[in-house]
Amino acid sequence: MNAILIDWQNIETVFLDMDGTLLDLHFDNHFWLEHMPKRYAEKHNISVEQASNALSQKTKAIEGSLDWYCLDYWEKSLNMNIVELKHEVADRIAIRANVIEFLDYLRGMNKRVVLLTNAHHKTIKLKFGYADIEHHFDHIITAHDVGLAKEQNGFWQALEKIEDFSKTQSLFIDDNLDVLNAANDYGVKHLLAIHQPDSQQPTKDTQGYIPIECYTQLMSS
Repeated sequence: MNAILIDWQNIETVFLDMDGTLLDLHFDNHFWLEHMPKRYAEKHNISVEQASNALSQKTKAIEGSLDWYCLDYWEKSLNMNIVELKHEVADRIAIRANVIEFLDYLRGMNKRVVLLTNAHHKTIKLKFGYADIEHHFDHIITAHDVGLAKEQNGFWQALEKIEDFSKTQSLFIDDNLDVLNAANDYGVKHLLAIHQPDSQQPTKDTQGYIPIECYTQLMSS
């Protein structure tokens, strides 16, 4: 793997996504595409295929919105305890390779490290119970604090009211291309994408964004 040269001297803040970026997206994909349909099918006495289709229609209707990421919304909409169901398969929550080393590397350079995620507060709390990375961040910001999903227009402008940062001296790493496009439109200068967010799925086309295969690529002097 080739090193990815970063102008660290001119970067003050590093914004990092959580799911698919620091944590393996396999947990989330397994939960929503396999475990939830199974439990939904049991609840309504229908086939798993019927449950998958029903859930797919519900998610597509609000995809990309803040509700799409909101556990409170889904618990009310589906009348199911989503957090409890997530605990059932929480053994699949995993920190991506060399993430801790990278976070330590950033700390060693005195960079401000900010977790910037669309995940709901309940999801963050649950995952931090299984993935011990919370103490590595100077600030933890969820889109629910901002009031907009990261891919929505106005997100970065609203973020300015919560976090003091320079768009030209910030690095942002995410696995969602719509989110990266929104950051690019706003003017975040340094953007990187994740090549394989889900360890059990093929790599993805990062559409012009430099892809990270392993965080060791960012830790060269």
